[in-house]
Amino acid sequence: MALESDKKPYMISDMGDNPTAGGAGDVTWTITEVLKRPEFKSADGPTLIYASIPGPEFVEKAMEVGVGGTVEGTAGAAVDDRFAPPVPLKGTVEFIKEGDRAAEVEVVVRIGSVHVIVTKKRKPYHNESDFTELGLKPREADIVMVKIGYLVPELYDMRGDWVMALTPGGVDQDLERLGYKRINRPMFPLDKDMENPDLSTRFIPASDQ
Repeated sequence: MALESDKKPYMISDMGDNPTAGGAGDVTWTITEVLKRPEFKSADGPTLIYASIPGPEFVEKAMEVGVGGTVEGTAGAAVDDRFAPPVPLKGTVEFIKEGDRAAEVEVVVRIGSVHVIVTKKRKPYHNESDFTELGLKPREADIVMVKIGYLVPELYDMRGDWVMALTPGGVDQDLERLGYKRINRPMFPLDKDMENPDLSTRFIPASDQ
């Protein structure tokens, strides 16, 4: 949808791993799928900003090579590896910012046309300044993907268009995909072939009658 849209930036909510809703913030499923796509393999492909994935060891390697250097390593899936393993990243270090209250250190690495923000500690990205302070221009990007359930006002006002992505994670909103246990089966809508239940009204006498 984002690639076919002519509205920029196209905002995508990586909902399933929203750290402000209780997600670990380090699920790698979405960024792994993004990096598989051929559209983003070359530097002149559609610009995508991904915010973000924690990877303290990767951040250390990036700081060693410095801005402009090539860094290679893995990030994410240290807390929640149920859906994908640590994501391999190899690219050019574009920016390093130290001293952030939440992330401590933020690194922007470019892989093809994808700008991945890797942090020492997890951090939600809610404001335009969260990106511009890293040398990024979210308003000019084709796609901006953030780990958030809904767009906060500043991101919403910045969008060209947007969509919520039902991604896997600790706060997965795809209710039919969740691993239910110890519930009375059959249950709708989990068991779509169940017989129609008796939904007729039953009157229960009051306790004083």
